[in-house]
Amino acid sequence: MKPFLRSTGAILGLIRAEYRQLYNRYFGKIERFEGSAKQICAQIVERLWQGDFYRTSLGHFDFFWMRDFGTVAGSLVHIGEAKRVHHTLRWAMLHYRRANTITLCIDQAGNTFNAPASRSIDALAWLLHSLVVSHYKLNKSEHAFLQKQLVKYAKTYLDPKTGDLLKVRYAEMRDAVHYDRSAYSVALVGRLAQCAKELRLDAFPFLPEKYAADLMTHYWNGNYFSADRSNAAFSAECALLPFFLNVIKDETLVNKTMDYITAAGMNKLYPLQYGEHAEEFKYRFAMGKLAMPNYTGTTIWTWHGTFYLHILKRYKRPEYAQQHANFAKMIERHGTYPELVNPDGSWYNVPIYKADPGMVWAALFQEL
Repeated sequence: MKPFLRSTGAILGLIRAEYRQLYNRYFGKIERFEGSAKQICAQIVERLWQGDFYRTSLGHFDFFWMRDFGTVAGSLVHIGEAKRVHHTLRWAMLHYRRANTITLCIDQAGNTFNAPASRSIDALAWLLHSLVVSHYKLNKSEHAFLQKQLVKYAKTYLDPKTGDLLKVRYAEMRDAVHYDRSAYSVALVGRLAQCAKELRLDAFPFLPEKYAADLMTHYWNGNYFSADRSNAAFSAECALLPFFLNVIKDETLVNKTMDYITAAGMNKLYPLQYGEHAEEFKYRFAMGKLAMPNYTGTTIWTWHGTFYLHILKRYKRPEYAQQHANFAKMIERHGTYPELVNPDGSWYNVPIYKADPGMVWAALFQEL
C-alpha cells in the first residue's frame, strides 16, 4: 500500500506542477516591487516564506525544489534566516522519510516527485550541502535515513569499483538537456562526498578528491570546465558550480574562466548568458528549439548570474563592482527577480513557457 500511495502522490504532485506552469503562461501576473535591487530581493524572500517552507518562486514554482533551496541555503543563513532554513529542512526531511526517497520537489501537500526526469543526480547532494552550510543537527533517525539514501545513490549513479559517474539519464540543473556525464554532475557528487564526510555519514564509499581530479582530467579545457564528456561547449552551470561549491579552489582556473566569460561577451548586458553553441546539445522532449526557443541558449539566467557574482567577489575580481551594478539594474528594470530574460533583457515568453517572477534565488543577490 505504501509504494502505491507514494506513486500516486508523486503523480499528483507532477500533474499539479505542470498545470501551474501552463496556467502561469496564459494567466499569470508579474508583480512589481518598489525600491532598490536589494530591497526588491528582501521583499521577495520574505514573501516566499509562508510559515512552513521556502517556496521557489512567486509564480508557478510555488512548491519546494531541493536544488533551488540548496543553492540559497547558505545565503539565507548569512542574511539572518537560519531558523527558517532549519524549519524548511525539518519539513523536507519529514516528507522524504515518509516517502522513503529524496526527490527534487515536494508540494504543499507533502507529495514528493522529480521533474522533468523520473530521478535526479543532485537532490541528495543539495540536501547534504544545505545541512552543512546551515549547521543543521541531524537526529539519529535522520542520520540513519541518510545513510541508506547514500547507499542507494552510489548504486544508482556510480561505478561500484571506481566511483565514476555512470552514463545514465537523470534530471540536473540544465534540465532541458541530455548530457553525457556533465561537469555539473561530477561537481555535485564531489560536493556530496565533502558533505557526507562533514556530517559523519560514512555510507558514501568515495573520497571528495576523486571528483576534483575527475574534473581536472576529463573536463578542464584550458579556459573553463567543458559541459560534458562529449561536448566542450561552455555551459554556465558546468563552468561555475565547481568553483561556487569549492570543489575546485584553484584561483588560476577561476581567473581563466572569468576572463573567458568577458572575452566571449557573456556578461555584456547582464550576467550571465547561459552558454554557447546551444545547437550542439540533445534536448528533452518538448524542451527543444521549437517548443522553447533559446530557453538555455544565449538567454540570461539570473541563477547563474548570482553564482558568477559570488565567485567574482570571493576572488576579488576587478569586474565585480560593474557586474553587480548591471545585475541590480536588471532587477530594478523588472521590479522583481526574474527566472530568465532574453538576450536584450526583455522577459522570456514563448508559446508554451513564460519565465517565472520572484525567484528564491534573490537571496543569493541579497547576501552580496
